[in-house]
Amino acid sequence: MRIIVLGYHNIGYRCLKYLIEEKENIVAIFTHEDNPGENLFFDSMVELARLHGIPCYTPDNINSPEWISLIEKLSPDVIFSFYYRNLVSNKILDIPRLGAINLHGSLLPQYRGRCPVNWVLVNGERETGVTLHYMVEKADAGDIIARRKIPILFDDTAYSLYKKMEKEAIAVLDENWPLIKDGKNNRIPQDLSRGTYFGGRKPEDGKIDWKRKNIEIYNLVRAVTHPWPGAFCFLRQKKFFIWQCKPLPVHVSSKPGNLISFDQEGIMVATGKGALLLKKCQSEGGEEANGYELAQKYSLRKGEFFT
Repeated sequence: MRIIVLGYHNIGYRCLKYLIEEKENIVAIFTHEDNPGENLFFDSMVELARLHGIPCYTPDNINSPEWISLIEKLSPDVIFSFYYRNLVSNKILDIPRLGAINLHGSLLPQYRGRCPVNWVLVNGERETGVTLHYMVEKADAGDIIARRKIPILFDDTAYSLYKKMEKEAIAVLDENWPLIKDGKNNRIPQDLSRGTYFGGRKPEDGKIDWKRKNIEIYNLVRAVTHPWPGAFCFLRQKKFFIWQCKPLPVHVSSKPGNLISFDQEGIMVATGKGALLLKKCQSEGGEEANGYELAQKYSLRKGEFFT
């Protein structure tokens, strides 16, 4: 069995490691060059490939003729994609006799597209999962092989949820890889009309709108907190990051963004509905600290506005 693996990030790393430990015949790995502007908190597939002597490539465009030609020469039986960031053309998808198979971080057909671990938290979902599915040229639209559900806890962040996904990715691969090899796996068409699609996210998408409900702001904060770029607003014309907060089910008459009070628990700020307690914050250029510590450090006053 000849396998080509496309992948990136920790799910790519862990799924590749699983196949290596199963002593599968991986003939090539395709991944991405690391972006120095990105917080590289994940493991390197390049390093794992070097450790095991597997040819590894980082093309800018895997769909260009020279890479298609190489993949044809490698003659894979199956191509796996584990969090590979670029769409792959039919010229590549049609090469392996067992097809090309992707691991996606949601319960397809819901949350097709980019950044599903962040979007499900932004939208306050209570459940997500991972899906193993066949690849077609349209993103995350091919037939489903298997899914595994993951409950989302109220205090989950994108990082804690992603760690759960890593575990379930290996589980769904382990359960279904023997069936795929024998041609006995499920193949269930997706009904895309019942699904959703979301695009990529940028650091500026973390801007807080204080007119929103406290729970909506809370969901944004936990969706983009460490190691992602973070949710932010402005205070005294300076960028202000909020890394941890808590929605307070209290009635407030203050305008959204108004600093109501602060104590050792943090800073209470009015929102469009209820209030938000800022527990861990950071003024741009400063150090992260407890909200109360920052309130004292910067001599914050009741009545000031976060914008």
